[in-house]
Amino acid sequence: MGRKTPRYDGMARSLVAGLAGLSLLGLSACAGHQPAPPAPTVTPDQVRTHADKAFDKLKQEEQQRAVSPTMP
Repeated sequence: MGRKTPRYDGMARSLVAGLAGLSLLGLSACAGHQPAPPAPTVTPDQVRTHADKAFDKLKQEEQQRAVSPTMP
C-alpha cells in the first residue's frame, strides 16, 4: 500500500524536471548578463577647467549683448 501509483510517480518526475529546467534557465540568464562599464571619472581639475570656459563664454556673450542694442 505504500507504493505510489504510476500516475503520481510520473507527475512527480515531470515536476522535478520542470523545476530543474527553470533553475537552469534562470542561471543562464543571470550568467549571460554583462555589467555596464564603469562611468569615466572626472577630476576636480577637469571640472574647474570646464566651469572656467563656460564662465568666460557667458561673460563674452554679456559683453556682446551690451555693445549691440536689441531691436524692439
